[in-house]
Amino acid sequence: MFTGIIQGMGNTLASDDSSLTVRASESLEGLKEGDSISINGTCLTVNHINGDDFSVDTMPETIKRTNLGQLKPGVLVNLERALTLESPLGGHIIQGHVDATGVLKSLDKDRDAVLMEFEAPSNLIKYIVEKGFIAVDGISLTVVEVSELTFTVSVVKYTLDHTTLGRLRKGSVVNIEVDILAKYVEKLLQGIR
Repeated sequence: MFTGIIQGMGNTLASDDSSLTVRASESLEGLKEGDSISINGTCLTVNHINGDDFSVDTMPETIKRTNLGQLKPGVLVNLERALTLESPLGGHIIQGHVDATGVLKSLDKDRDAVLMEFEAPSNLIKYIVEKGFIAVDGISLTVVEVSELTFTVSVVKYTLDHTTLGRLRKGSVVNIEVDILAKYVEKLLQGIR
């Protein structure tokens, strides 16, 4: 599990349908083979460490549901180490189980922040609520507004500077994980009917 508070960015070194290698010296301290790490919000298992580089395996489901299959060498990714009992819960509980990808539709300056509107698959919109949690590329964000096909978040300068959000352009593909509680509530209510 993760909190969505990004601990650093890594540089993609190699990517294919079954593995991903990232260089990330600042996020590797204490990282061991077998540890979980979130890459753009996707929970993966470290299988090899070589100095400042680490590798993870990916599977067809990961490539199908996330933007990891689109990564090319040199592309930055968001990194977060797995949550421990000593970790502060600064964001919200994120499983690292990406629901789907979305697309950045617009960016609008709002004083010192930026409003970012993302298009999401229609089957996910029902789980997204105003002032609720959302994870975009593994970043814990608060939803400002929701429409039939989009949701908007307001992103502060610190987050823009210290995550990949500040590098996104209109049309960029992002990973989306909705708040798991909404899905559990729906499942429980279906059982009542």
